[in-house]
Amino acid sequence: MSNPINICIVDDDNIYQYTIVKTIKSLDFATKIITFSDGEEALNFVLKNLNDKIELPDIILLDINMPIMDGFQFMEEFVKIKPKLGKKIVIYMVSSSVDPKDIERTKKISAISDYIIKPIEIEKLKAIIEHL
Repeated sequence: MSNPINICIVDDDNIYQYTIVKTIKSLDFATKIITFSDGEEALNFVLKNLNDKIELPDIILLDINMPIMDGFQFMEEFVKIKPKLGKKIVIYMVSSSVDPKDIERTKKISAISDYIIKPIEIEKLKAIIEHL
């Protein structure tokens, strides 16, 4: 891997977190993998590290349905702080939902790069990293 990449997983499903982290590690994609169980934890982390390029993730894989703060609520707050961030963060909405309303709502948020239906295929992960 040529450039260090920090990946943040925001998902309340422990099994999904475990498998995606194992997959990313097996492909040697990331220098650092951070996991959070809800959007509020992730948002607090981003706020705490607004100008810390080393700590901030390069990529966030964000679930929709989570307790406390879901993916859409996270994005509402993220859009507000995005101009203050010390680096560009690429966000992918990752969900098991195939509801067209969720997909359409995601497309309307310009800060989200794409909507990915779980489970993420290895080739899709590779494409995300290469695109970065």
